Amino acid sequence: MKDYGTAWRNLRPKSLTDQIFIKAQRIKSIEEKGTQKVHDDITGEYIGIINYCLIALIQLELANDSRIDLPYQEVEHLYLKYIANTQKLMEDKNHDYGEAWRDMRLSSLTDLILMKIFRVKQIEDNQGQTIISEGVDANYMDMINYAVFAMIKLKS
Repeated sequence: MKDYGTAWRNLRPKSLTDQIFIKAQRIKSIEEKGTQKVHDDITGEYIGIINYCLIALIQLELANDSRIDLPYQEVEHLYLKYIANTQKLMEDKNHDYGEAWRDMRLSSLTDLILMKIFRVKQIEDNQGQTIISEGVDANYMDMINYAVFAMIKLKS
């Protein structure tokens, strides 16, 4: 926020989904090619996915709020709220799945992020209507957690 303020408030949900897609697609492209020409750290792309997902969750909460400029404290509160909610989801799923992500390939985590993006796009194209599936918020939280897992695996 210190660099850009809350300019992201202008982004519509579909634009945020596309930004997440761009980050994940770049990671997949580099994984498949085995090389990259722009030598930005891949960890930065995962951080971008996390931040865009958090922004999307905040935007969902503020969908009926037309303010562009938001006070730092309000954004920080919402940011921390969604980090906490997402971490709780991760802990619950890790309990149930026995931390299966630790045995997954990094490329599988990238593919799961992309799958979640395409699910969100489909839900957006259906004007947010789902029959039995979870909503976009759950998909954003899953993408955050997959990105965190990927960053942990990159450090290992």
